[in-house]
Amino acid sequence: MTAQTAGPAPLPQSRHLATAIPGPRSEALHAERQAQVTDGFGIALPVFVERADGGILADVDGNRLIDFASGIAVTSIGASHPRVRERVAAQLERFTHTCFMVTEYESFTQVARWLNEHTPGDFEKRTALFSTGAEAVENAVKIARSATGRPKVLVFDEAYHGRSLLTMAMTAKENPYRLNFGPFPAEIVRAASANPLRPVAGASAAGTNDDGGAASGADVTTAALASVEATLAEHGADAFAAMVIEPIQGEGGFVVPAPGFLKGLRDIADRHGIVLVIDEIQAGMGRTGTLFASEHEGIVGDITLSAKALAGGLPLSAVTGRADLMNAVHAGGLGGTYAGNPLACEAALAVFEAFEDGSLLANARSIEAAAREVLEPLVAETDIVADFRGRGAMLALEFADQDTLAPRADLAKEISARCHARGVLTLTCGTHGNVIRLLPPLVIGDELLRDGLAVLRQAILDVTAEAGARTAEAAAPALA
Repeated sequence: MTAQTAGPAPLPQSRHLATAIPGPRSEALHAERQAQVTDGFGIALPVFVERADGGILADVDGNRLIDFASGIAVTSIGASHPRVRERVAAQLERFTHTCFMVTEYESFTQVARWLNEHTPGDFEKRTALFSTGAEAVENAVKIARSATGRPKVLVFDEAYHGRSLLTMAMTAKENPYRLNFGPFPAEIVRAASANPLRPVAGASAAGTNDDGGAASGADVTTAALASVEATLAEHGADAFAAMVIEPIQGEGGFVVPAPGFLKGLRDIADRHGIVLVIDEIQAGMGRTGTLFASEHEGIVGDITLSAKALAGGLPLSAVTGRADLMNAVHAGGLGGTYAGNPLACEAALAVFEAFEDGSLLANARSIEAAAREVLEPLVAETDIVADFRGRGAMLALEFADQDTLAPRADLAKEISARCHARGVLTLTCGTHGNVIRLLPPLVIGDELLRDGLAVLRQAILDVTAEAGARTAEAAAPALA
């Protein structure tokens, strides 16, 4: 019998700077990375992590950074959850891989059962497991095409669906995701989204949505849905197999759609026989305070996609949908060598356990309340924060000129860099690169969360003051 060894002591859940960020060891390791790794991989912060737990990343120089990234919404239950470690370690003792298409193992079926029971929709479901979010998206398209016999796929402005060739075609942002990688697969058509801050022609942004951010109400939704209908008519609605949308658009800027837009898409899909695919890869698994973000809108997709936080840091993705759709594919048409790897399946079962008592969903809602208290007033207090938006622990600040809404990616980059220097890891995103997004682990403590929020708020106020001083200085000669 293998002897049980005690795990490492818990990481202190407090910010601590022992060196400049990055420190000397991280700098040396980053230099080695540059000598060995392709430049095609970007980096948000060149710090090498030694340990991670709760809301803290501990680097090789002895610094403890507050984690507002969660590995891009992956480590939602923490980067070192004890049940994930236990279940994966036990599986390591049995076997690491067989390929589910060759010989089977029960954990694959158990993960599928949980997803069938918990994804929105009271219809009979089936689930297929894969490794990455992009794989899930591509397989959803395959399933929809197989079931409908139609070729086209409708996607939306500000969408992000992955880095494979098909999912790049589905993604809206050119740089860095699509730049220099074409030509892309055909039969992908893009339609307008319902961005409350930046609506389609015919609607004007105004007001504030209690749970989403800037909103103009029904006119944004009406104009966007009319544009979607026009796009379908232009390309032939009966040629579309699927429409694929994120319930909160992630890389596009954490855009919460105007109220009623997703329900309108559900109606359009039903009317034209189009499979509605809800991409919950970033917004799902408790991130927004419900298990799936689509629950906020009261809509059900024909197919729901999961990944990122699904397996607590191990690569696993899922396509869950109506049984008639999922079973429309011929045997052998779905799969993958590593699809539903047993280690990742055990990690997912541990994640499911962590959600059982409801505390993580409550934590997500508490994170939102604290962030709104600290950050939302900046929309009125500064002239550079155009919007604060999001749900649960998926929140964002958009930086733009408040009069013209001209994006200010330079400000987002500068503010994020100042947070990094003070030991708070933040990420930027958005079609224009002008959004700072917050994705703290759902297990982060309130004191640590508020420390990180205070650092971010102060960085914004400092940059606002400096920008104002520069403007005043530039105007001074004209007044002389």
